[in-house]
Amino acid sequence: MVLCAPIMKTTRSAKLFTEAQQLIPGGVNSPVRAFRSVGGQPRFIERAKGARLYDVDGNSYLDYVLSWGPMILGHAAPSVTSAIKKAAANGTSYGAPTELEVILARMIHQAMPSMEKVRLVSSGTEAVMSAIRVARGFTKRDTILKFEGCYHGHSDYLLAKAGSGLATLGIPDSLGVPADFAKHTLTVPYNDIRAVQQIVKEHRDRLACVILEPIAANMGVVPPAPEFLASLRRLTKENDILLIFDEVISGFRVAYGGAQTLYGITPDLTVLGKIIGGGLPVGAYGGRKEIMNLIAPVGPVYQAGTLSGNPLAVSAGIETLKQLKVRGVYKKLEEKSVALAKGIGDAAKKAGVPLTQTRIGSMLGAFFTSGPVVDWDTSKLSDTKRYGLFFHQMLEQGVYLAPSQFEAAFLSTVHSDRDIDYTIKATHSAFKTL
Repeated sequence: MVLCAPIMKTTRSAKLFTEAQQLIPGGVNSPVRAFRSVGGQPRFIERAKGARLYDVDGNSYLDYVLSWGPMILGHAAPSVTSAIKKAAANGTSYGAPTELEVILARMIHQAMPSMEKVRLVSSGTEAVMSAIRVARGFTKRDTILKFEGCYHGHSDYLLAKAGSGLATLGIPDSLGVPADFAKHTLTVPYNDIRAVQQIVKEHRDRLACVILEPIAANMGVVPPAPEFLASLRRLTKENDILLIFDEVISGFRVAYGGAQTLYGITPDLTVLGKIIGGGLPVGAYGGRKEIMNLIAPVGPVYQAGTLSGNPLAVSAGIETLKQLKVRGVYKKLEEKSVALAKGIGDAAKKAGVPLTQTRIGSMLGAFFTSGPVVDWDTSKLSDTKRYGLFFHQMLEQGVYLAPSQFEAAFLSTVHSDRDIDYTIKATHSAFKTL
């Protein structure tokens, strides 16, 4: 079952990376793209279509990164690109309200009724930052509680024990974050409700909010333990602490209504991004009316953005959500994901490679460890060196995975059965070399 993939040319990518390092820190505009944790040099992408990426050297890859999640309809989906072109023809930014913003806000509210009012912004990081600001304004408290390995963007007070790129680079915190900021952020292990109970007992009068990824996707994919989210909801409600779901990745990915619909949990505030922009920069936060009504111009909590509600991003998001509402979309994604996960698991077992798999909908994780992965500490037990070898074996066979053990893999609606079969065959070949 060994695939005979041709040796890929990387001359142009290598040259561009050399040039980029002279002009851009590390040669990349987001750290994980640099391939530091897996070794080697990044491939520079020229174009993408459907389930494939094409680099500057003419190589083709089946893509399971999907721009880190938002391309759920695949790259350059015709209806989405058409919506973007139509919007661009009318102007790219107005700095004034549009009907499109109202349409997208309504669609988000209908999908997630907990978001009674919605504010659009330009990134997930901005959305999280703003949600925490209004949570502090509402409770008149300063301290927040987050979970180790959960990544909520790169704002100063959220870089304590974060996942994603920080996990990849082995950086527990970031230089440049004042100690005064960090002292307002408490951290506990993910899935550890007893630790949360202890923190609440000790800091109840200081805690403005608890923020988490309801499905942790920035330490790999780590699902919530049974009753963890429900217990967290009860605990926060009983102590007048706001619960914030960061659904930047899980929103519209694991279900149309996100993880909160999947698990039947109603947070006070929700943060979105990725999919609601259809591949363009966007974010949103929203929640209970009495909280959101504190935001300017109605209330005293200030937040603004020149490009918020950008017509191109909003148009792409509207069209993407329209397509996701079509009957059977998530059922088909589930079937494809089940098949891919089973195939990878069977390949690892056949090769005698220890592998712990996780999956929620079309988000998949695979850790090179034999033990269960339930939090940041157990995810770190994964053999990252072995993952790096696996990554490059797959890359050479034309399968593009995340250049980090601590990231999710994603499926799109346009990954075909043939694509999945090829990927499984590639894993058989890759595992034999480990």
